[in-house]
Amino acid sequence: MPRVMLSRRVFAGLLPGAFLAQGQAPSDQRKPIFNGTDLSGWSIREGPESAFSVSEGAIVGSPSADYPAWLATDREYENFDLSCEVFFRGWSDGGIYIHAPQHGPPGSCGIKVNIFHQKDDKPVPNSIGGLSSLVAPLRADVHRPGEWNSLRVRADWPSLRVWINDTLVQDAKLDGTPELARRLRAGRIGLLTLGYPLRFRNVRIQELPSKITWKTLYERPEDLQNWFVSESAERTPVRFEPLGRVLRADGVGHIATKELFRDFELELYIRGAHRHNGGVLFRSAGKGLKDPRHYEIQLHDVREAHFPTGSLYYTKRAIYPPIEDERWFLFQLGANGPNCWVRINGETVMEYEQLKDLEPGHIELQAHQAGKWLEFKRVRLREI
Repeated sequence: MPRVMLSRRVFAGLLPGAFLAQGQAPSDQRKPIFNGTDLSGWSIREGPESAFSVSEGAIVGSPSADYPAWLATDREYENFDLSCEVFFRGWSDGGIYIHAPQHGPPGSCGIKVNIFHQKDDKPVPNSIGGLSSLVAPLRADVHRPGEWNSLRVRADWPSLRVWINDTLVQDAKLDGTPELARRLRAGRIGLLTLGYPLRFRNVRIQELPSKITWKTLYERPEDLQNWFVSESAERTPVRFEPLGRVLRADGVGHIATKELFRDFELELYIRGAHRHNGGVLFRSAGKGLKDPRHYEIQLHDVREAHFPTGSLYYTKRAIYPPIEDERWFLFQLGANGPNCWVRINGETVMEYEQLKDLEPGHIELQAHQAGKWLEFKRVRLREI
């Protein structure tokens, strides 16, 4: 046995291209994102301080890490090559999140790579190595419960590949799965244990080249120079107040981007007061509601409203989304020719394919009712 292991190392050293073809990457190109001592660089989300801890050089999930608790990197990543070791025994369930959001459900806005104890001769979408219980792995029988298992995730849009114990178990093209194609393409990496005592160690990452370019519309107060007040009521003038990374709106009226956009994907976080009312306008004339040239996506947290949050106002009613009062939610809007769609917290709530006005226009943010404030942050757009 020692002679066999030695010969493999020598072979790998002489023929690195052949070695990489089997799914391996040089370990020195991946940098640690867990120091083996504490949770520096990570934060517990949606759970108590006791949910995750460090023991014997490993991140350990406790019983208090039950859903929805998860552990997130402080940094966001787009394309990357991630490796780690995971230990589980007995009935175990959890996963690794990729492209998880700052706010909103990580398994719906991003993608979950399943971790499950059971070996399946015939893989199903929720087998180990499955993607968000939507895409089955190629194999689900190479893991070893009761031992440390190596796990590698290479996300390089649109390719998402997973190896377990050096065996390729997932080889997906995300743009070929409609539900996954619209999920976030950058975000946090997360660990999910669902209250089971999963352990993770040797967590390392190599960042790969970016493939998307975002235009920042609002990230900090100085970004307001790229907007103008497009409409404001005399009795209750609109106010868009920059509060650091948050843009707070009240009164009645709109602000509009100075730049025009036709086909794009818009991404931002929104939260509002109880029974708030507002909107996001696109392909507009830059005059708010005074000019008929605009499309409006409604922001109105009333389930039985004529046009609730996510609706294309006057045209297509949305499925009421999973949002809560005064809590941030992820808002995504896509417009491409005659087609548009809206996703709220990772759920597609509205699709429409008959837009008539295909000319470039402004993006506008709307405050519709004084006292019913709205807040926006990390407003960004990529043209398509």
